Amino acid sequence: MTGAPQEATPGAFGEIPGVPEKDFDPPLPDLPPLPKDPRWKVEHLGFMTAVSTALLLCAASAGFLLSGPTAALAAAAGVLIVLVSHTLTTLVVAWADTVRPALVMPLGMLTYVVKYSLLGIILAVGVSSDWSGKKALGLGVVAGVVVWTGVQAWWVTRRTLRK
Repeated sequence: MTGAPQEATPGAFGEIPGVPEKDFDPPLPDLPPLPKDPRWKVEHLGFMTAVSTALLLCAASAGFLLSGPTAALAAAAGVLIVLVSHTLTTLVVAWADTVRPALVMPLGMLTYVVKYSLLGIILAVGVSSDWSGKKALGLGVVAGVVVWTGVQAWWVTRRTLRK
């Protein structure tokens, strides 16, 4: 193409005709107010920890009775992995929601990616090894996830019905 260079049309590249770029300062959206008492986001952790501790003791006992001390430690470790990972996620999401609600999604997703990556690595190493406790570890993780999820669903339902 030959000829004179073409001029940018008004409004191109986000410019508003007649308004200097530095004066364009749109108002920020109104953010919802923070809750008066943010402790409700973590109030279930005490109960969940008690239930998980009871499950940990049951898993360790069952592992010991079925396969000995290695299985007992492995089953308890599986439940403990779930307890720590779910507690960490709850604390990160609650903190993000208290500080700035817009952080909940990115920090929550980052936490999930990190914890499930670590869990996958732990289980992959455990499955590929000759360790005698690998089955008990996997069963402990499954039991921990099922119990934590069920009890948390019950807790949320109970809390919702109270209101």
